Amino acid sequence: MLNVVAIMGRLVADPELKTTPAGISVCTFRIQRQHRAYQQRQADFIDVVAWRHNADFLCKYFAKGSMVAVQGRLQTRQYQDRNGSNRTAVEVVADSLSFAG
Repeated sequence: MLNVVAIMGRLVADPELKTTPAGISVCTFRIQRQHRAYQQRQADFIDVVAWRHNADFLCKYFAKGSMVAVQGRLQTRQYQDRNGSNRTAVEVVADSLSFAG
């Protein structure tokens, strides 16, 4: 099965580096992608997860408003919110990150 995502957009907030109990770096961030729909500007907000060296790279060189190109794969996961309701999260898992500005 083919699962490839390539997207470019601006970070909507400063990335925050976290570390798992096993010592692995992880960074979850959101990018805004502009496009035209029916002659009007529209924006999509895409959640992205970067692991290990990609997480370190992003947090070191990118800040809110930075343009980033992401290549990766689409992933869904299930979780329960604070009220106990089942939710589904859709996110891009980054395989590579590049400067795009």
